[in-house]
Amino acid sequence: MVRQPLAPEQIEAGRRLGAALRNARAGRSPVEVSLAAGMSPETLRKIETGRLPTPAFGTIVRLSEVLGISLSELAGVWSADPALREASCQ
Repeated sequence: MVRQPLAPEQIEAGRRLGAALRNARAGRSPVEVSLAAGMSPETLRKIETGRLPTPAFGTIVRLSEVLGISLSELAGVWSADPALREASCQ
């Protein structure tokens, strides 16, 4: 299976998701949060900066638990752009 390139809306959604996670992290260090979530600090950095715009669902679940932010809130951040729904279903 060949993975299709991400649409611009999906890339922007990843940036919004990363910003929300960075804000939820507040004063905690990226190393502290990433280790508590069971990932490398570099992976968290990539998610927060939007360089990894579509992280695995399990990764987001772990981050939401560690950061105390609900999955529904993160889903709302990610899907804020109506054009994203169409781009994500193709």
